[in-house]
Amino acid sequence: MKALEGVRILDMTHVQSGPTCTQLLAWFGADVIKVERPGVGDATRGQLRDVPDADSLYFTMLNHNKRSLTLNTKDEKGKQVFTRLIETCDVMVENFAPGALDRMGFSWESIQEINPRMIYASVKGFGPGPYSECKVYENVAQCAGGAASTTGFVDGLPLVTGAQIGDSGTGLHLALGIVTALYQREHSGRGQRVLAAMQDGVLNLCRVKLRDQQRLAHGPLKEYSQYGEGIPFAQATPRAGNDSGGGQPGRILKCKGWESDANAYTYFITQAAVWEKICDIIGRPEWREDPDFATPPARLPRLNEVFEAIEQWTMTKTKYEVMQICNPLDIPVGPILSMQELSEEPSLRETGTIVEVEHPTRGKYLTVGNPVKLSDSPSEVSRSPLLGEHTGQILQEVLGYSAEEVSELREAGAVGQEDCTS
Repeated sequence: MKALEGVRILDMTHVQSGPTCTQLLAWFGADVIKVERPGVGDATRGQLRDVPDADSLYFTMLNHNKRSLTLNTKDEKGKQVFTRLIETCDVMVENFAPGALDRMGFSWESIQEINPRMIYASVKGFGPGPYSECKVYENVAQCAGGAASTTGFVDGLPLVTGAQIGDSGTGLHLALGIVTALYQREHSGRGQRVLAAMQDGVLNLCRVKLRDQQRLAHGPLKEYSQYGEGIPFAQATPRAGNDSGGGQPGRILKCKGWESDANAYTYFITQAAVWEKICDIIGRPEWREDPDFATPPARLPRLNEVFEAIEQWTMTKTKYEVMQICNPLDIPVGPILSMQELSEEPSLRETGTIVEVEHPTRGKYLTVGNPVKLSDSPSEVSRSPLLGEHTGQILQEVLGYSAEEVSELREAGAVGQEDCTS
């Protein structure tokens, strides 16, 4: 049995943040009904398209294990279908602009009247406050949530990260809120609203930087490279380059082949507990006892010299050789792995972290699988739905419409014509 089997999700989401959430719930076994506009669908179906007349990878990689229903919610009969969906489903998830569902006539209050057990989950850019009406996208969220101001080098521009911490990160937060609300409903019998603001989600992932903001009041952040370089600290948490955020100095260092390979690098942490082993492997055994290097406080003003010496050694090894040598010695290192290397890594295929999926119009493609593994409820990844593929199926099997009624809904324009199964 799947962990969320029996839970039905009304998926009113689009683009990335909401679909990330509902896809995760679908991987855990929930029946996710994705509602899309007839003839159009989720905007990402056509964005960054690489195969003509096929859904884009942007869409397919965010909408696995779902069913697609095309519905015109502006049509009166379409609203009746939508009302029946609310009556039938356990959770509704949306990431529309603020107030969009209210303008459709489905406020939280009216949804509660239709189905008191409904859990109404939303992604918004900002929580309540002066910016609550603003639209937010990935990079805006990273900037507003503190990530950009603390990413990059101290003498450079703020930077956004390639990880989608604003969109996908918030979707993951929302999924946790939904399953928590489902659990509480088992005791209370009532639904509730669940809100995940993108600014809040990014800030939650930046908590170590908020930690450092408070530490600044008590003196400089000595593990930051700028301390050893004599650069004064400002009032706000600075950009720390590739310094480790955990208090143990770390940096990205060149490895053999770096001149031609943009990812021939390793991350190397000079953890205090293994300092003597580091000295041995890089050929500096004298640093083990040297008072200028033997202790973490002594090394802080000399981190540039320390990492330059380590890099002279790593440049003679591939990033994988560095890992093979250091890991048995408990020296924390990690290769900079490219998307190509990750996509070709056999172990990730074996665990279902990388999955190959067959699609009827685009053929085979790679996608990420469920990052959370349950021992009693393994996840299977099925392809994303074609636009409106399950319209007739959902109307009849889930909502109880007859075949004749479905035909009438189609003729009235309340639902789309894409699916011809009924």
